[in-house]
Amino acid sequence: MVDIFVEQVSERLIYTLDFIFKERDVSYKIINDFHLFNKSTNIKFNYSPKEVGCKVNIFPSTFLYEEELRDIEVDLSIFEDEECLSFDKVVDPLASIFYILSRYEEFVSTKEDLHGRFLAKYSIQSDFNWLERVVCDVWSEKIIKYIEMQSRQKIIFNIGEVRIMPTFDIDNTFAYKWKKGIRKYLSIAKDKFKRDESRLLERKEVLAGKVEDPYDTFDFIESIAKKGFKVHVFWLLGDYSKYDKNISYLDLRHRRLINEVSINSVVGIHPSYKSNSFRKTIKEERGRLSEILERTINRTRQHFLRFSIPKTYPVLNDLGFKHEFSMGFPDMVGFRSGTARPHFWFDLSRNKITNMMIHPFAYMDGTLNEYLKLTPEESKVKIQQLFHEVRRYGGDFVFIWHNETIGDYGKWKNWRDVLEFTLKLN
Repeated sequence: MVDIFVEQVSERLIYTLDFIFKERDVSYKIINDFHLFNKSTNIKFNYSPKEVGCKVNIFPSTFLYEEELRDIEVDLSIFEDEECLSFDKVVDPLASIFYILSRYEEFVSTKEDLHGRFLAKYSIQSDFNWLERVVCDVWSEKIIKYIEMQSRQKIIFNIGEVRIMPTFDIDNTFAYKWKKGIRKYLSIAKDKFKRDESRLLERKEVLAGKVEDPYDTFDFIESIAKKGFKVHVFWLLGDYSKYDKNISYLDLRHRRLINEVSINSVVGIHPSYKSNSFRKTIKEERGRLSEILERTINRTRQHFLRFSIPKTYPVLNDLGFKHEFSMGFPDMVGFRSGTARPHFWFDLSRNKITNMMIHPFAYMDGTLNEYLKLTPEESKVKIQQLFHEVRRYGGDFVFIWHNETIGDYGKWKNWRDVLEFTLKLN
């Protein structure tokens, strides 16, 4: 048991201490009574500016006790030979954890790309080369070991088992099959205009049943689930638009396929590009999937990774989603919230811990191939490095693929092997 002396208790403090200690199976107790703290026979840690006769002291910034959002002065600092952050010139590893884990910078930043996304290149982790490190876990262990060293008492902590968790986004169920009406003829006209003879022939052969649709990789996804992996599949069911082009949710064949996939995998909603923070649209699309599967849908990931934490997450939380899987960057691999551990979302606008669990992902197929321009072999090296970081500090190794990227088709030729490589990591 670790007894922690503080001058005051706050939601931010509890959230941070839970991540440091509770997440690692270390019992702790907050005490703000000096006399009670002084009598304690447990391991003692003073997180206050007061002199309380304790061997273990970290002088806190005011950050964990504030309630308002502000442009706080954040700088690179050192705690016990480990890079961390200072707040208004005060080095504070606990506040560093909260700052990254809560995505504080995204609440106060106005930076976004043309899709309205906060990119990795805007982040403080990118500035300090921390993106591929689970810095919140690194700091947590550093704090625990500092308490051990100063108190000369051993603290047994558990990093937990690493789970490999494959996830798939279904943006386009098929390349050719089941598409009809104006969409079908527009696609054919587009291929004719481009004189894309190979695509025209491929479409003809798929529709004639001579070859499989290149996006039909659902048997492969099912085979992964049957090997014992907890597979999550996020299905786009939004209305047709520029970035939302899946088959209609009303198509009975489509509905049957979704039900078939749900037998062995956990199916969640993939809110459309245009939904973003629109409560009505997200609620409607979730309702479509709920009707198809005849159950409540509580898992979600935003299409295009298009979301704003201050705008989208409050909507998802208020709608009762329990598990959110968008926490990662489209332009770079790594750990957006500084950890691979599932963690509750902290709503900074209300300054409170929510019941919506965030599941960070380490990499996405499109990031490796399209953004970073890595080869399949280079991607394996990068994935191995990311996995090693998670295995060292604990968490779930979550990653994103699409049904269309694992068909060894077009620019994704030889990329299924990268997914299979990831599944074999240990």
